[in-house]
Amino acid sequence: MNSFRPTYTVSQLTLEIKTLLEHNFEYLWLEGEISNLRLPSSGHLYFTLKDEFAQIRGVMFKLQNRILKFEPVDGLQVLCYGRLSVYEPRGEYQIIIDYMEPKGLGALQLAFEQLKEKLSNEGLFDPGHKKPLPHLPGKIGIVTSPTGAAIRDILQIIDRRFANVPILLYPVRVQGPGAAQEIAQAITELSQWPQIDVIIVGRGGGSLEDLWAFNEEVVARAIFHSRVPIISAVGHEIDFTIADFVADLRAPTPSAAAELVVRNKVELVQSLKNLGDRLAHAGRAFTESKRERLQSLLHRLADPRKKLADQRLRLDDLFFRLASIIHRNQSQKTDLFRLKAETLLLLHPGRRVVEYSHRLRQLFRQLTMAQQVAMRLWRQKTQGGVEKLQTLSPLAILARGYSIALLLPAQEIIRRASSVKVNDQVQVKVHQGEFIARVEEVKEKQEDQQPSLTLKSRGV
Repeated sequence: MNSFRPTYTVSQLTLEIKTLLEHNFEYLWLEGEISNLRLPSSGHLYFTLKDEFAQIRGVMFKLQNRILKFEPVDGLQVLCYGRLSVYEPRGEYQIIIDYMEPKGLGALQLAFEQLKEKLSNEGLFDPGHKKPLPHLPGKIGIVTSPTGAAIRDILQIIDRRFANVPILLYPVRVQGPGAAQEIAQAITELSQWPQIDVIIVGRGGGSLEDLWAFNEEVVARAIFHSRVPIISAVGHEIDFTIADFVADLRAPTPSAAAELVVRNKVELVQSLKNLGDRLAHAGRAFTESKRERLQSLLHRLADPRKKLADQRLRLDDLFFRLASIIHRNQSQKTDLFRLKAETLLLLHPGRRVVEYSHRLRQLFRQLTMAQQVAMRLWRQKTQGGVEKLQTLSPLAILARGYSIALLLPAQEIIRRASSVKVNDQVQVKVHQGEFIARVEEVKEKQEDQQPSLTLKSRGV
């Protein structure tokens, strides 16, 4: 038996495994499904990549995930490029990812669908937010590249359709890093100009990557918050961007946007001429109709002098009738007044006052006599009550030689001799004054005999 057995510590073994993995699997492509996705405040991405039978930890640091065109979510099948590593404190192996793209769907296309769904849920595509285009704009703002074919097509068509419309070009980059921010800033600044009535935002055709600046969220929100209507004219007719969905009107091409933003001047002039002809014809017809109406009324109008004579005769007749009615009413009122005066004289209040005064004196005499009788009866009744009270008064009983004895110190009235004992002090009330005595002898009541007390007074 070999007595030499190599022994590793946990750290040594983990380091050996780490060196072996990182040396043999330096960089590789790995396919799997994202699960347990976490995005802490550090900005790094932590998740698990798994398939039907196994799983591995994955991490994508902030510097790498900032360039992702899509948003990783749980359940998304992805293809990753990175290197294997071992996190020694936990003894776990993981893949550190430098690049990631969706499996079966391009990153840009996925980012497009994700942003489209997000903005749609927020209501940025709702038709209720769309602003109507002006019938004839006073000044047109254009946001595009100053050197591209789009601006040449737009200017050429606007000049052909309405040559003297003022145009303000805000030059921007339409692709590449920073292009979306330039476009959004241009839209925001142009929409604040009071003279601008409509803005065209667009560029010529290209790949999805070329048109990507118009799929950025910052551009979409700038279009949505614009004060003036926005026409989106990005790419060809088959190209659709997020800007197309948010804009107030989508033009299939920049040339079509130029045709939509202004009407043909020749057509407008011809339309104005037609309207002027129609207005002149309507005016002539209206004047002729009123002239015919006036002639008809003149024929129906009678001689005003005859009408005036008839009205004068009718006025005189009404005046005589009015005077007769006034005279008759005055006579009736005079007769009625005389009748009321005679009735009022019969009902003169002075007669009633004399009658009521005599009646009042009679009632006063009767009241005085009744009051005197009542007072006499009340006085007799009161005197009888006083006499009864005096008869029943304890003071009257004391005056006849009786007294009231109270046991001290409770001052309870003594009703029987058995309630006191020798040497008790007794307060005795008589008709004129009172005194305190001491009991010297108690005699209980015998049959046919009254109880008695023998008191010794000490005077009060």
